[in-house]
Formats: sequence, structure tokens, C-alpha cells
Amino acid sequence: MKKKLHPVKQLIAQGEHQQLDFKFEISDAAKIARTLVAFANTDGGRLLIGVKDNGVIRGVESDEEYFMIENAAQRFCRPEVKFNSKEWIVEGKKVLEVNVPQSSSFPHRAPDQRGNYRAYVRVGDENLLANGVLMKVWKKKKSNKNIRFVYSRPEKELLTYLRKNEFATLSEVRRITGFSKFKSEQLLSDLILLDVIEMRMTDTPAVFYLKNTNS
Repeated sequence: MKKKLHPVKQLIAQGEHQQLDFKFEISDAAKIARTLVAFANTDGGRLLIGVKDNGVIRGVESDEEYFMIENAAQRFCRPEVKFNSKEWIVEGKKVLEVNVPQSSSFPHRAPDQRGNYRAYVRVGDENLLANGVLMKVWKKKKSNKNIRFVYSRPEKELLTYLRKNEFATLSEVRRITGFSKFKSEQLLSDLILLDVIEMRMTDTPAVFYLKNTNS
């Protein structure tokens, strides 16, 4: 009979992804706060502390790591990010599992490298800055107001462009519509909430495409 893999090893076998991150240790509370808010602002996720990026288990002093996480969540996340944790013993070494649920108090913010508080999201295995379009989507979701959409020439030309092309960047949307950056972001956020377009975020400028036309 095949021996069942330890739960932590099952997680490690998945590799890092949108809802899973490995940390060898926690040495910078402000930096780990960015991961906490990214999980909370997106789909939730978990940290395995004491595991190297390549999946090798090195173990930690779990009390110290827990207090670093608690410090990050309370002092460097605005508002505070809630989490729960569990300690595992794997191959005689301690691994701390930290679970961050998806939050209804979004957007959470954490300090960037200059100390400015910014909102982050989790995309794949990366923490990315939330752009202006996403910030407006969040704001409108929380306001719970109906969207008043005007289908005039700029909107028509944008949708025609998206039917003919795979996607458009924000700068292309500004060129097509003639709108300012703010107004273009407002338009794109409305179209996302109306389920007309989708946004794909990467570490390069986000792209926008008609929903259900691309994978």
C-alpha cells in the first residue's frame, strides 16, 4: 500500500501559485505584509514558512516567525489582515502554515519599497500593484450603486476595436476614445462590472479584452 504524502508535502508538490507561497524565513515584516494583503485582496491563500523557493524544507523557529507575521498583519497592513496558522512537523522540522482568507474589507494596503502604502493583488505567483482600473472596480463594488453607461461614439469605437483586435492597453484605450487617464479608467471599470470586458494583469501594463473571446 502506497504511503500517503504528508499534507505539507502535498502542498509543496503544487509549487508556488496564486494561492500558495513559500518562504524560507520572515526577516522583513513590511515585505511580507505585501503578500498578506495580496492574498486578502484576491482569492485568499497560504504561506508555508520554513520552505525554500525550490520546495526544500528547512524548518523555522515557529514562535518567532508567528510573531513576525502577526506584526506584519497588524502594523503593516491597512486595514489589518486576519489570518490563522498551524504548525507542522515535517522530517523533524517545523513548518508554519499561515492561511489568509479572502477579505471583504478590501482594498488592504502595505508599504512599498519607499514606505508608501499601496494595494497589491496576487497574480500567479507574484504580488502586483493594483492599478487604477482595479481600484475603481473595488470602489464601485463597495458603493453598490447602479452603473449608468452611455453608449456614445468613443465607447462604440473602443468595442469595435476590441472585436477586431485581441486586446487593448490603457494607453490604447486613451488613444481610441480621446479620454483622459481617469475617464478611461472609469470607462474600463464600468465595462468590467457590466461583464463586457476582462482585465489581465501582469508585471507589464494590464490588457483589456472582450469577455469570452479569449482564454
